Amino acid sequence: MDRPRVVIVGGGVAGLTAATYTARTGFDTVVLTHGESILRRNAHLENVPGFPAGVNPRLFADLLERQAERNGARLEAGIVTTIESAENGFRVRAELDGGEHRGLDAGSVIAASWADSTYLEEFGSVGLVNRGSKTYVDIDDDGRTGLDGLYAAGRIAGAAHQTVVCAGHGADVALTLIHDSDVPFYHDWVAPEGYFTDRGRDVPPGCEEIGEAERRRRERESMAVMTEAFETPHPDRPTMHPSLRDRDADDEA
Repeated sequence: MDRPRVVIVGGGVAGLTAATYTARTGFDTVVLTHGESILRRNAHLENVPGFPAGVNPRLFADLLERQAERNGARLEAGIVTTIESAENGFRVRAELDGGEHRGLDAGSVIAASWADSTYLEEFGSVGLVNRGSKTYVDIDDDGRTGLDGLYAAGRIAGAAHQTVVCAGHGADVALTLIHDSDVPFYHDWVAPEGYFTDRGRDVPPGCEEIGEAERRRRERESMAVMTEAFETPHPDRPTMHPSLRDRDADDEA
């Protein structure tokens, strides 16, 4: 049976974190990403849990992409032009970076782009809130918009700029989507063998128990992946805000 599809608009911190959760649940997850995440403009991340001396933001972004793909999400470079209501959810139309036009059917959509929300304007039930030069999507406390099946996460939903906040919000909204679906109440963690079963309990949905040999194997794999990632400095430098790039171009002219 085909897996239900989730389309996530935006490949930044919130979108990629949400994609990891929906893909791990079993949804056919597609992330449409355009341009660069704001994360890649940072010089150095120093407030993300688990990195006492900070971490290169571009490396962190690369690892988020790798994690989403490793768990089954597909990343496609392109800009979403419109989202339309369809018989079983939505029809997401996008222009891919190569110029090809793509239409994707989806049961659910998570808007996690920044800062363009024009592709949502045709939905009168989706509240768009203007605050200065920015437009945000109005959501409830769990990430739902006024349209069933459409969610919003991260900066477009008004979450704070901090990477860890957007990551957490992406996870929260993904779990809302999962709990709104037909998936049984979903957990997502790995327990040592016997944690549930030795107490006469079934392993909850989305959880697994692993033995010592498998735990060691995963630990070694994790260490190898991170050693490779941190072996050499990241080759890319931070980019500046587009307004500053435009100013520099005018100065050179």
